[in-house]
Amino acid sequence: MSTKPTSTEEHNAQERRTAVRALLMRPVITAGRHREDLHLVRKHAAQLKRTFTAMLGYQLVVEPSFARLLKSPLSADTAPRPALAHNGRPFTARTYACLALVCASLLSPQTGEQVLMSSLIEQVRADAVTAGVDLDDAIGGRRDLVRAITLLVEWGVLTETDGSVTAWDTQKEDALLDVHRPLLPHLLSRALLDVPSADALLNGEHADSAEPEQPRRELRRRLVENPLVRREDLSDAERDVLTRERRELARVLEEQFGLTLEARAEGVLAYDVEETVSDVPFPSTGTVARSALLLIHALADDLRGKAGDTAMVGGREVPGVHVPTSVVEANVELLIEQYGSAFASQYSDNAALLAAEAVKLLESVCLVVAVDDGIVLHPASARYRPEPQRAPARTRASRRLHGAEDYLAAAEHSRLPLAGVVPNTLWAPDLAPAMRARGVAVHEESVLDDLLRDVADIS
Repeated sequence: MSTKPTSTEEHNAQERRTAVRALLMRPVITAGRHREDLHLVRKHAAQLKRTFTAMLGYQLVVEPSFARLLKSPLSADTAPRPALAHNGRPFTARTYACLALVCASLLSPQTGEQVLMSSLIEQVRADAVTAGVDLDDAIGGRRDLVRAITLLVEWGVLTETDGSVTAWDTQKEDALLDVHRPLLPHLLSRALLDVPSADALLNGEHADSAEPEQPRRELRRRLVENPLVRREDLSDAERDVLTRERRELARVLEEQFGLTLEARAEGVLAYDVEETVSDVPFPSTGTVARSALLLIHALADDLRGKAGDTAMVGGREVPGVHVPTSVVEANVELLIEQYGSAFASQYSDNAALLAAEAVKLLESVCLVVAVDDGIVLHPASARYRPEPQRAPARTRASRRLHGAEDYLAAAEHSRLPLAGVVPNTLWAPDLAPAMRARGVAVHEESVLDDLLRDVADIS
């Protein structure tokens, strides 16, 4: 009996992989905003639940109108991924407080399947007074509320039925919102009644660290969630799994998540060839992303790091090269001097801002660690050094044919009068000005004899 997968089996495996990647990218999927993804998740719900539980220790909740991937607490070395407002700025503590208050108000028995924006805001302000949260009616407090409600609209918890949240913020026009109550209780990854403190929740103290599968699951989780896993951050058990079971680990990551494992002496990563399951693409476009890439290249050239270089981070010695703040800023200033005309206006005359944003981006993809007096550049940054694309070598004959010096020499002896407008000569920029200055025309035939001699020499 043949064990070769049928086309149907391959198709189903591809659908499951697509659904897994969609859930990793968006842990909340609703029928109103991602109908096709939800269809795939519901179609393969049983297998997906087993996959997430066995591979990552995550719980998947699938209902007719939504799917919610409940993630376990991530490791301390995971780069923070805060909620972002539309302007790209991370949520503040007060914005998160507003988000919690809005969710509590929506879960209130007095809140129906629909709610007016003005009524919701009024209820939130009353709850804020009861909870002792300072939420004034100034522009800052109002914008925090709008950001929190906008995030719930993006998650599919709320739907703008008549009017919009933005219009309420800018024009005080009321909006009617549909409330999807079944999703609300699943926004938190776990119940908080038995959690003694915020640190206990974030550190995952409820997890069973003695479980035999735990090191494998933790390593897979690190690789799926982190842009780069530094070897020094792995536990002894995780390093043992990486050493002994690397081939099996690579197979699982490829088959289940569509990720390719890359291991080096300084660390390991699972990169996404399709670039669709990363919330922070790098390299990428834009002033900050391009400057960050150029900064890596410049620092690597300046520092000339070598294997075995180490630096101190948080009281421990880690692989990498320490770069003082002055060196980072000097290199960013040089980048602005060279490419500033193509940079966004807020960065072209503010080297300190661009340096800070570039370092923040590099830190988010685990290529640098910010320290008090600069940064520590991880050896894995060499992976992103740009490789120059060199033009094919030109023969001596082609250099002679396209060389401005030969045309200029021919212009000295030309007796052809110049007639009409002289176009720009892109292949020899100095030729057109020379012809205009001397009032003569120079044609390709003027260097034909030299060209033929060069071809004869080469052959």
